[in-house]
Amino acid sequence: MSQRGALFDSPFVLATIVSFLLVGVAACQKNESPSAKNDLEQLLQTKQCLKCDLSGAQLSGANLQGAKLNYTNLSGAELSGANLSGALLDSVDFSGANLSNVNLSSAALAKANLSGANLTEANLSEAFLRAANLQDAQLSNTKFNDADLNTANLDGVDINSADFQGAMMPDGTIKK
Repeated sequence: MSQRGALFDSPFVLATIVSFLLVGVAACQKNESPSAKNDLEQLLQTKQCLKCDLSGAQLSGANLQGAKLNYTNLSGAELSGANLSGALLDSVDFSGANLSNVNLSSAALAKANLSGANLTEANLSEAFLRAANLQDAQLSNTKFNDADLNTANLDGVDINSADFQGAMMPDGTIKK
């Protein structure tokens, strides 16, 4: 066996290599964490965080009325009971997020990704949802009164369990 082969067979050398790898992984995780924490702090202090990464954020019950979050990643976030009325949420990724009992009335959600989101008992009255993706979202008792859903994707949702009175539907018709 060559010397090089014997060197890598040493438990000490293998332990050292594993240590360096683990330190490198931990350093990468530490570098990502402060950025996400800073984004969350910025949002809570200023109600603005454009193009931020807030995936998985815990924002239950937060008052984010009028917040500006365009192009932000909120996938998998916990927003139940939050107030986002009048918020600017164009192109926000809410995929898989919990938006149950959230107030999104008069919010701008053009091109927002709400696929697989839980919108149970949410209020989206007068919301602007043009070209939004609501595929497979949970809409039980959700209010879309007078909302604009023109060109929105409602594939896989039960629209009978939501209130669309006065809403402009994906095909351009107004729901009575």
